[in-house]
Amino acid sequence: MNTKAIVLYLHVHQPFRIRHYTVFDTAVNHDYFNADYNDDASNERILKKVAEKSYIPTNAKLLELLSDFPEFKLSMSITGTVIEQLEKWHPEALNSFKALTDTGRVELVAETYHHSLAFFYSRSEFEMQVKMHQQKIQDVFSQTPNVFRNTELAYNNELAYWADQAGYKGILSEGWDPVLGWRSPNYVYRPINTTNISLLMKNYKLSDDIAFRFGDSNWQEYPLTADKFAHWLSEDINATNFNLFMDYETFGEHQWSESGIFNFLHHLPEQWLKTEGHSFMTVSEVIDHFEPVDKVDVPNTITWADTERDLSAWLGNAMQATSINDLYHLERRILDTNDLELIEDWRKLQTSDHFYYMCTKWFNDGDIHAYFSPYKTPYEAYMNFINAYRDILFRLAEKTNN
Repeated sequence: MNTKAIVLYLHVHQPFRIRHYTVFDTAVNHDYFNADYNDDASNERILKKVAEKSYIPTNAKLLELLSDFPEFKLSMSITGTVIEQLEKWHPEALNSFKALTDTGRVELVAETYHHSLAFFYSRSEFEMQVKMHQQKIQDVFSQTPNVFRNTELAYNNELAYWADQAGYKGILSEGWDPVLGWRSPNYVYRPINTTNISLLMKNYKLSDDIAFRFGDSNWQEYPLTADKFAHWLSEDINATNFNLFMDYETFGEHQWSESGIFNFLHHLPEQWLKTEGHSFMTVSEVIDHFEPVDKVDVPNTITWADTERDLSAWLGNAMQATSINDLYHLERRILDTNDLELIEDWRKLQTSDHFYYMCTKWFNDGDIHAYFSPYKTPYEAYMNFINAYRDILFRLAEKTNN
C-alpha cells in the first residue's frame, strides 16, 4: 500500500496598516500605524475581529483534531508582525497558537519577520529579517524552523540556492503549471542547482477549492464535503503528498463559519485516515519520508497571488515600483542612524501588504485586492504610504542635522 500524505500548511499574517496619515501629519506626528479603533485601518480592531472569527475557533478545532487523531499533523508560519499584535491586543489567541505547537505535532516554518519582499532588494536586510523571525519563533514557541517559505511564496532558483546554503532542509513554492509542465505538484522535488534541499509545491487547485471556492454556491462542486474531497485525493493513485497551502484566515474569516468550513475541517481527518496508507505529515516529515522525484527549474520569480502568479500584485504599476524602490534606497542611511524606532518604522513600511493595496488591476484580481484593503482606492493607499515615507525622510534629515 503506497503512503499518501496530506501536507496541510497554514499561513498566519496581519500587517501594521498605515492609518489615515496626511501631509499635515508629516514632520509633526511620527505615528503611522495607530489608527482610531473605529477607523477602517485600525490594526487593533482588525486583529481582534480576525482573532475572534478565525484564530480562536480554528485553533480550538485543530486542538480537538490533534487530540482525537494521533496521526493528524500540520505546519504553519506566523509572521513577526502578527505575533507582536497578538502579544499586545489578544494574548488569548496567541496562547491558543502555543497550545497547538505544544502538542509536538505542529511544525513552524521560517520566513521574514516583516512579511517583506526584501530578498529582491537587499540580501542583507532579508537575512536580518529571517534571523529576527527565527529568534521570535524560538522565544515565543521554543521551535527552530528548518523549512523556509518566502513572503507570498515568492520563489525562484536564486532563493532556493540561498536556502540550501543557509541549511534549510526544505522550501515551499507555488505549484504553477508553466513551471511544472506535465508534472504534478503531488510529489517532492529538488530545486535546480542545489544539493540538499527539497521543494514542496502547492497544489493550488485543491488548495483553492477550500480557500476560495468553498462557499461559492455557483461552483459546480458546491457543496464541498470532507468525504468528497478525500475521494478526489484518493483518485491520484501514484501521488505521495498533497500540498494544501492556504491562509490561516481561510477558516472563519475568508470562509465564514456559516459556510460550513469548520464542519469540513472537523471531518477531513476522519474521512482521509479511514483508508489504509493515508496520513498527515508536517513539511519536514514529508521531506524526510520521500525522495525528490525530479529537479525543478524556476528562473523567473513565481508567487501564489493573482492569475499571473508573479510579483505584479505588488510591483505591477509605477506607484508600487517607485514606492518600494525609494524605501529600500534608504537602507544604509536608516541603519547608520542606530535609531531603533526609526529602523523599526522603516521595516514595518517594507511589509508587502502596503504595496498590494496600491494594485490597480481589474476583474477578479482587482476584487481580491479590494477585499483585503482597508482603503477606498489604491491611490489612497499610496498617499498614506508616501506621506509616511516623507516623514521618514524628515526624521533622517533631523538626524543628519543633529
